[in-house]
Amino acid sequence: MQYPLISEYLAAIRDADDNLDKLSHLVPVLDKYGEPYRSSGAFAVVFKMKDEQTGKCYALKCFTEEQEGRAEAYRQIAEELEFVDSPYITSVKYLEKEIFVDSNCEDEEFPVLLMDWIEGETMETYVAANYTDTHAMSMLCYRFCKMAAWLRSQSFAHGDIKPDNIMVRPDGTLTLVDYDGMFVPAMKGQKSPTIGTKDFSHPLRTIDDFNETIDDFALASIALSLKAISLNPSLLQTYGASDRLLFSAADYLNLSKSKTMTALQDLLADEEAITLMSMFLLASAKKNLSMCSFRLFGLQKPKEEEVWNTEVTDEDLKNAVEDEFGVKYSKDWKRLLRKPKSLRGKYSIRKGVKVIGNGAFFWCESLTSINIPNSVTTIGNGAFSRCSSLISINIPNSVTTIGRGAFNECYSLPFYIKSDIIKRFGKEVF
Repeated sequence: MQYPLISEYLAAIRDADDNLDKLSHLVPVLDKYGEPYRSSGAFAVVFKMKDEQTGKCYALKCFTEEQEGRAEAYRQIAEELEFVDSPYITSVKYLEKEIFVDSNCEDEEFPVLLMDWIEGETMETYVAANYTDTHAMSMLCYRFCKMAAWLRSQSFAHGDIKPDNIMVRPDGTLTLVDYDGMFVPAMKGQKSPTIGTKDFSHPLRTIDDFNETIDDFALASIALSLKAISLNPSLLQTYGASDRLLFSAADYLNLSKSKTMTALQDLLADEEAITLMSMFLLASAKKNLSMCSFRLFGLQKPKEEEVWNTEVTDEDLKNAVEDEFGVKYSKDWKRLLRKPKSLRGKYSIRKGVKVIGNGAFFWCESLTSINIPNSVTTIGNGAFSRCSSLISINIPNSVTTIGRGAFNECYSLPFYIKSDIIKRFGKEVF
């Protein structure tokens, strides 16, 4: 069967009330250009539709290529998921000859897939935006592992687990999308319509591998990668890429020669990292995790992130304590408040400090080097503004927030330091 072009589907959706059959009550949601909001992949285009009576939004998937057995597969998938009550999965409904499209195809009416619209962003996008935030990545890893444990306890499998097929909702919860490669018990004995995405799929997976364990390798690989990034964000910069996490298909072919695998050895002081690596190695050796319990994905929930105030008040300064250089700290030594006029040369901030206050080193023209311990998470507005002689500074991975103008008029900072800070936190810090 020949399918329409995306542009032809777009024209049909513009007049959805005339071109849809059972779903004619749905109207397209428009983007900022006044066109139907859509996203496209290799085999389909998805439109955001709305039921104006209920206010509920849906994803309407229109196919651009033929897939043998698609109708029967989605009938079986819909039956399996109908009574699954989980935020990790959304209901699906396959409708034959639902949309009329004026095209050059022999047919005029084509099937669609209707799903709930999931607000949020893909995990791929979320990781790219938040990988330096260790707490955010720890929470993502925890939530992913909870989903992995749940999925491994089910009788079905998604079939193509990857960050681009996982939605991160605004509240942080996860939902799987794109069920084209899903296995349900009714399909036992059939061939798989896909072998997954290479950077997340076992290198020996074939179309004959089609059962409830086909997600195991991807789950183990992604869980280990997320844990590693939460412990050392720079790993993503060194070994990652825009369309994957830490491992590539080439790594899976020979883990003993994988630079990524070698780098992860440094994280084995962390017990959860050891567990996740053990599962990954088992999945690599056996192609599945049937020999171990799904409960091994049960990580400890990260503690709530502390919120530290960068504002420095007169009351704070009045009650401050000083170190041997006259630098003022809060009584608990968690907040660095203000430097003395006499501070010059090199200075190391005390270990255990969490926040460097607004303007803490403002106009400290004789300061040449500053060492920041990896306990610091927040650097306040203008913290080092006008430190014109500052030539050396380290920003540890623990720092997740840098205020506006934190390094304003720090003319002596080397270009490579500025470039690194801009890449991680944005131009506004300068």
